[in-house]
Amino acid sequence: MANIFVMLEIFLLGLLAGFLAGVVLLYRKVAVPLKEEKKKIEEKKRSLSVLYGKITEQFAPFMKNYPYNPKKFRFIGSPIDGVQFEEDRIIFVEFKTANSKLSNEEKKIKKLVEDKKVEWMDFEIKWE
Repeated sequence: MANIFVMLEIFLLGLLAGFLAGVVLLYRKVAVPLKEEKKKIEEKKRSLSVLYGKITEQFAPFMKNYPYNPKKFRFIGSPIDGVQFEEDRIIFVEFKTANSKLSNEEKKIKKLVEDKKVEWMDFEIKWE
């Protein structure tokens, strides 16, 4: 009688071990590739979001609600999007889409402008 219980225990442990091995195998065959695919899709999404932002920046001065004359805007691209030249002032412009925020570098530039640490320089080019 004790032999039957030992054999039943061994059988149940074998079933449990087989089940766990099946779960591990299923995880490796299904879950791991799905996680990798999800990561690739998220990377593509971020890449497309950046591309969308760059394209939008190019057209932003021509949008209806842009408050200045787009003909007087000059696109720079990086680290700020551009410069708006008005009769009485020069405005550094950074376009933001969706929930994007100023980068640390853009924050530093904004602070320099706000602290009036902006200068003019003439650089004479001499050909020798």
